[in-house]
Amino acid sequence: MSKEVYYGDYLQLEKILNAQQPESDLAGVEAHDEMLFIITHQAYELWFKQILFEINSIKSIFSKGQINDNSPDLNTVVHRMKRVIKILEVAVHQISIMETMTPLDFLDFRDLLRPASGFQSVQFKQVEASLGLKLKDRHGKEYYLSQLRQEQKDDVQSVEAQTSVIEALNQWLERMPFIENEEYWSGFEGAAKGFWHKYADAYTSSLVTGEKENRQRFDDLLFSNEFTADRRLSAKANRAALFIMLYRDYPLLQVPYQLLNCLLEIDEQMATWRYRHMNMVHRMIGTRVGTGGSSGKDYLKAALDKHYIFQEIAELTSYLVERRKIPALPKALEDHLMFATK
Repeated sequence: MSKEVYYGDYLQLEKILNAQQPESDLAGVEAHDEMLFIITHQAYELWFKQILFEINSIKSIFSKGQINDNSPDLNTVVHRMKRVIKILEVAVHQISIMETMTPLDFLDFRDLLRPASGFQSVQFKQVEASLGLKLKDRHGKEYYLSQLRQEQKDDVQSVEAQTSVIEALNQWLERMPFIENEEYWSGFEGAAKGFWHKYADAYTSSLVTGEKENRQRFDDLLFSNEFTADRRLSAKANRAALFIMLYRDYPLLQVPYQLLNCLLEIDEQMATWRYRHMNMVHRMIGTRVGTGGSSGKDYLKAALDKHYIFQEIAELTSYLVERRKIPALPKALEDHLMFATK
């Protein structure tokens, strides 16, 4: 006979619903909105836990030596990325609930929280690191870990040492066979290299006054093997990603295109959350210093501007041309990208 499961026991509601201890109660101060503040942040941490759970499963799939396009793997990755996006949308909307608290409501208990700060959210730092935001690329890296306990610093650094989503993406894109495998380019003048020369000419001819310098960046991203400080993807990976964007309408490239689009959406939702958070902080405390000692709004604005992770994928849209100017593919490659027919 199977064990009976009771709702409250299964969800451990006794622990969860008794996990709110307002500092204002301990201090004997009236601060009604501190309960809202605690529950909202606890909800954030639960969502961060779920995001990490999804990201770790995605990285596990990517860690395979090869993702079989005929298996469910890539669809599973896209499905779970879309779930992360929906969770981030909820995280953004939760700010609207927090904004029902006025500045005076917040001041009722704000000083009781020092030096605690959202900057001490270990899970949020792990989410960023898991996606691919490295310490060297962060704004305020000199105090990024300074407010954490040593075991928490170790936890964050351990995640950063692992292969991130963008690193796994780079490896996956580099394995895409259409870029280098000459068997697909029979009949195309110059084979694969000829294709990229032809595409580069089409791109250059599309540039208008004020865009001519784009051609040098185009060459650097797609053909230079030298990594600069702002690059996370190799030239080969960038070529593969651009190829996916250009020929996304072919059946075999539809799911890979969705994957790239999901990564851009994750970046956008993370940026939207930072933007809403920044404005909420400005509304609540103006130009005052954060409870953790940060510069408040100024720190959040700088982080918003700098902490995009998949900006190279977004930049590739600068190097698209009109559909009518995209080179036609050789039949061998076109057949491979189509659904198999009898």
